[in-house]
Amino acid sequence: MDRFRSIFGDVRPVIGMVHLGALPGAPLHDARAGLEGLVESARADLAALQAAGFDAVMFGNENDRPYELKVDTASTATMAYVIGRLRSEITVPFGVNVLWDPMATVALAAATGAAFAREILTGLYASDMGLWSPDAGAAMRYRDRLDRRDLAMFANVSAEFADSLDRRPLPDRARSAVFSSIPDAVLVSGQITGEPAALSDLEAVKAVLPEVPVLANTGVKHDTVADVLAVADGCIVGSALKVDGDTWAPVDPERAADFMARARAARRPR
Repeated sequence: MDRFRSIFGDVRPVIGMVHLGALPGAPLHDARAGLEGLVESARADLAALQAAGFDAVMFGNENDRPYELKVDTASTATMAYVIGRLRSEITVPFGVNVLWDPMATVALAAATGAAFAREILTGLYASDMGLWSPDAGAAMRYRDRLDRRDLAMFANVSAEFADSLDRRPLPDRARSAVFSSIPDAVLVSGQITGEPAALSDLEAVKAVLPEVPVLANTGVKHDTVADVLAVADGCIVGSALKVDGDTWAPVDPERAADFMARARAARRPR
């Protein structure tokens, strides 16, 4: 809670995604555009989100499909390069997420000075990437070894592209993660990128974690943000801000500005 509040205060933050283009080595990488293409597309998205008034941004490698559970070192290095090129232009708190490798995410956060990191840290899943068993202990110790005890960890407790093999109800899994002193915020997701978390899941997790920030992690849209922020302590949004709502398109400045206008109206004091 202290790390979360040191970043966002009492605001229910709305965090906009900067989806980097596919990185070198990924099947969808645009070799012709190269590193400069990655920088310029990220720069445009960053500028649009900051102009729209988002409380924070997060850099992620959503275009590196199919995803990996242990990413190539070059992927993390390239993300650090892109963020480093943009660092002087970032005017809001920022976070990072290297899909789906907690150690790489922590390393990237340490290298770039990110304020927060998002990852799957707990659980056991049957996933599109195979058997998925993150090691929270290793990731949290790595954070401390890199002298980033100030790094806020956002733990996604309902993994996308996967089914939990832990059949405890979602609220129980969320409580257990918090008991293990892992997350500064708990994230609740839909099944895949761009699909909403069930409002009932958000309500159930928030009910058992009244003192812990609980954020909607996927699928928040213009016409649902008010309902989401009536329950959740913030949200992370990507697809809804893109041209035509297409996850893989650039951020649309008008859609981003409209979304934030609705979010600001929705989070006026309750």
